[in-house]
Amino acid sequence: MEDEHEPPLQPRTQVTRSRDPSPPHPLRPVRLRTCLGRALWLSLKSGTLCPLLSPQFQGRVLLLIICAAGIGGTFQFGYNLSIINAPTSYIQEFTNETWRMRTDWPLPDHLVLLVWSLIVSLYPVGGLLGALLAGPLAITLGRKKSLLVNNIFVVAAATLFGFSRRAGSFEMIMLGRLLVGVSAGVSMNVQPMYLGESTPKELRGAVAMTSAIFAALGVVMGQVVGLRELLGGPQAWPLLLASCLVPGVLQLASLPLLPESPRYLLIDCGDSEACLAALQRLRGPADLAEELAELERERAACQGRRARRPWELFRDRALRRQVTSLVVLGGAMELCGNDTVYAYASAVFSQARIPPEKVQYAAIGTGGCELLATLLSCVVIERVGRRMLLMVGYGLMTCWGSVFTAALCLQSSLPWMPYLAMSCVFAFILSFGIGPAGVTRILATELFDQMARPAAYMVCGMLMWTMLFLVGLGFPFIVEGLSHFLYVPFLCVCVCGAVYTGFFLPETRGKSFMDISEELHRLNFPGVEPGPRVDRPEVIRSTEL
Repeated sequence: MEDEHEPPLQPRTQVTRSRDPSPPHPLRPVRLRTCLGRALWLSLKSGTLCPLLSPQFQGRVLLLIICAAGIGGTFQFGYNLSIINAPTSYIQEFTNETWRMRTDWPLPDHLVLLVWSLIVSLYPVGGLLGALLAGPLAITLGRKKSLLVNNIFVVAAATLFGFSRRAGSFEMIMLGRLLVGVSAGVSMNVQPMYLGESTPKELRGAVAMTSAIFAALGVVMGQVVGLRELLGGPQAWPLLLASCLVPGVLQLASLPLLPESPRYLLIDCGDSEACLAALQRLRGPADLAEELAELERERAACQGRRARRPWELFRDRALRRQVTSLVVLGGAMELCGNDTVYAYASAVFSQARIPPEKVQYAAIGTGGCELLATLLSCVVIERVGRRMLLMVGYGLMTCWGSVFTAALCLQSSLPWMPYLAMSCVFAFILSFGIGPAGVTRILATELFDQMARPAAYMVCGMLMWTMLFLVGLGFPFIVEGLSHFLYVPFLCVCVCGAVYTGFFLPETRGKSFMDISEELHRLNFPGVEPGPRVDRPEVIRSTEL
């Protein structure tokens, strides 16, 4: 009876591994054709187009996945966030002229400002919708296909941007901003999920940090392309907005050649052969026995369970520590004041007597600081751990924010205070890039299991985009009400983020997903050890959110 109900995945994995052992020494010509044919079949079954024959090329697959997912993922988020700043006055003039052509009357200044505010704010609204869409897409289509399908929104938005002036419609710009926001909301959630599930545990933190690197790179590229000498002029702004099509095309050309997440293939789809083929492409000639055993353990733990819904995460006591950490630290990342530093930087640069025509070049330095910091964090995250980076980042932000507040208060008394305030802007952004910018995005991947991960990213995305919208809406009133003390509320958030990280966030460096789950179970249920799960014979596909 035991033999009849044996789980089907284990025998298939054993047979596959016995037929296809670790790459041996040079094969005989007859065997070569057999192995190549089987490798091609497995590669096609896992969603790829060609087998990898060279161990050197196999070692580059993970790097190619990082670049292909990032260029059309978080790069788009940062790029579309920054390019809208350059054509501000030109789009406002276009809105006024369009209204004059329709009605023979100019649009009042306050309504021009209202239309511009809608164009800017529709981006986070679209991001919120994209975050809600990311979970169902990741479950039904898979991680890789979700990123590919997501480019539909980019193509539609770029078309609207490119023809908006010729059509004489500022409504096309508004709709385009909404669509490109949806694309950013999907990619911000699916990309770190895809990378985290495709990476060995020894590199998971560093690879997940690349999401923040591409976001910072997108901000810098948007600032550079938006220069008046390039596409930031009065005639080229439709091309500037439509240039988001280029990263989308690059992703569509490269990502189909790369494998799907092995965890999704095994745990969600139950396809052990496609999972093995994907792992062989990702890891090359390395011994996969240990990683396959870990995947089997995780599959057994998820056996018979369906994918969680977002609201179910808040009702499950077994996820209490994970959800609390996600909400507290996700909210702290958006409320720490980094986005407002970017918005306030131009005024600080002007007070430091930087000529107005040179302010745009100084602004590029702010994006470059965050890019440099995220690169540094990517290098050291697997050595110092997640908790240390978060605590150091929030601690330094508290320090530099306090000095910045003092400099704003004393800038009329001491002539060198504006320069100190400008230095604090760069230091604050560097501190944000060291910790919160990248580490916070790893939490949903590492703290939640395969069944809860898509819902966790939905919660994280909804929280991030809602906070981004509220901060952008409320920051002008904070500036007016608190004057030089405008950063005091953000400093309080930084202190809370550092304290929570130090006392309540578990360290996940170098641990497998199952090890993290067991540690979190002990934290949620002190004194209660996790009981063994009984494996069931059938594979339950987690296609329902």
